[in-house]
Amino acid sequence: MSTITRMTEIPGPKGHPLLGSALDLQRDTLGTFLRARQEHGDVVRVSAGPPGIRTVLYCVFSAEGAQQVLASQAANFRKDNQFYEELRLSTGNGLVTAQDADYLRQRRLIQPLFTKRQVDGYAAAVTLEADGTVARWRDAAGGVVDVVREMDRLALRTVSRILFGADVEAAVDVIHDNFPVISEYVTRRGYSPVNVPRSWPLPSNRRAEAARRAVYAVCDRIIAERRAAGTTGPTADDDLLSLLSEASGAEDGSLDADELRDQVLVFLIAGHETTATSMAFALHLLSRHPEAQARAHEEADLLPSGRTPSAADLDRLPYLTRVLKEAMRLYPAVPVLGRRSVEATEVGGHLIPAGADVLVLPWVTHRHPDLWDDPERFDPERFTPDREAARHRYAWFPFSGGPRACIGQHFSMLESVLALAALLRSYELEAVDTEVPLAAGITLQATGPARVRVRPRT
Repeated sequence: MSTITRMTEIPGPKGHPLLGSALDLQRDTLGTFLRARQEHGDVVRVSAGPPGIRTVLYCVFSAEGAQQVLASQAANFRKDNQFYEELRLSTGNGLVTAQDADYLRQRRLIQPLFTKRQVDGYAAAVTLEADGTVARWRDAAGGVVDVVREMDRLALRTVSRILFGADVEAAVDVIHDNFPVISEYVTRRGYSPVNVPRSWPLPSNRRAEAARRAVYAVCDRIIAERRAAGTTGPTADDDLLSLLSEASGAEDGSLDADELRDQVLVFLIAGHETTATSMAFALHLLSRHPEAQARAHEEADLLPSGRTPSAADLDRLPYLTRVLKEAMRLYPAVPVLGRRSVEATEVGGHLIPAGADVLVLPWVTHRHPDLWDDPERFDPERFTPDREAARHRYAWFPFSGGPRACIGQHFSMLESVLALAALLRSYELEAVDTEVPLAAGITLQATGPARVRVRPRT
């Protein structure tokens, strides 16, 4: 008898007779996927929507399955599903959404800008904005801040400063006001079995198009002004926009204006949302665990006094790095990764058909009891070097993996650890909100506040 289970025998929740799991996914997307693994195993078939237009999702929860989909058989699981098409139409054809030759060309042009040496040079911008946040918190009403909102602001200002240098203020408000509109629109359309054309004059289409035009316009304006000034103009510097403008190769040429704008949008949107989520939940967890916070304070206090942390200090912050990694385990900034299969493929003893929508879920794998003891417990010691080396490579993959792994991994870790160190040197944290409601959008979304009382440290 074949060891491959027939496609019709892939287990999954029955759901509603007419709507399948649509209502469950709408009410609690992440909880629905967790229950699917608990009740049906590591490869699960989830259907949603009425017969005839039903969406079928093949969910892969094991570390071995995640490695197969993202890395070892990545060519068979492509980013050409409906979600990425909607994202492409709203944010352009940058590194996150590009495919095949476009992606390889962009990656070759941009990779040199994200070497460790280059990224370490961005530390000054990180600490400058972190120090600004430290100063702002002194005037917080009642000493209470919402770390979700605060880290979103900090991360957006940081990536804007790195991209635009002195033009940091130009894009912050536009991105802050318009990206939530784009995110909600892309998420809704990306998972809906049927969508009306974007060209129809519906209020939702009009709002999303206005938001898209606004973020495109601010990026196009800054790029045009920078190019008009020239590389020796007053705004020219070693900011990322200047480096992107100058990136070229004998085989790949250089980025044209549209390509440049698409990459800027990737860094503005993906680069700030993901890092903001990781920092916010690291602070939220520390505010709820005083012993861990005390250890983080002790470590931050050992940094040289009289100056802000630098890239050279990263190795001096191993415990804070473990705190951040544990926060990224419990609250992965991208909780769901989608692909589409090219050919029928065996995953975990089940045959996933060609053309199937396949989901790999860090949210679930990061809580898999075969990989993590007491998985809901906050424990930074899970990330000591010995314990990391003993675990499956894809037990923890907040930056995705394989050939499409996030190009900004080192930058995200550098920014997060240094910014957290700067904040913890100045403040003690006490949780006001012990639970934070969550939803899955383009990134993990807090649908309520994560308020923390901050007290200046003596």
